[in-house]
Amino acid sequence: MNQPVSLPIDINGIHELLPHRFPFLLIDRVVEAEPGKRVLCYKNVSGNEHFFQGHFPAQPVMPGVLVIEALAQAGGVLSQLTHGGGLEGRLSYLVKVDNAKFSRMVVPGDRLDLEVELKREIRNMTLYAGVAHVDGQQVACAEILCAEVRA
Repeated sequence: MNQPVSLPIDINGIHELLPHRFPFLLIDRVVEAEPGKRVLCYKNVSGNEHFFQGHFPAQPVMPGVLVIEALAQAGGVLSQLTHGGGLEGRLSYLVKVDNAKFSRMVVPGDRLDLEVELKREIRNMTLYAGVAHVDGQQVACAEILCAEVRA
């Protein structure tokens, strides 16, 4: 528990930590990690993202719910790094989102910086505080509660 982490963690390492895959994996790289405390992940937002086909074809904007999902996935990375990694028959589900705020649109070409802090763990529940930035400007924030269950 709380062992040193070799950074950065690339997409192959992320595949070992999260069950998500294309088209729903929203983390490209882990660049900072303090197990039990915080993590900083990147999502490179490409014009080729599948969701831009319908949101919106002439004015592509990353859906806010996907920014929140990216924060939740960064929280999942933090929990895996905190508890030794490996999926080993466990899945984490989003249970609750509080105080979500969206300050700016996320568009193709942006790098979404996902900073997540572990606020509290009680039994199989984990509360995270997440903030997403683009070019140093906050684009979204939320408190996210997840529950871990046996798969």
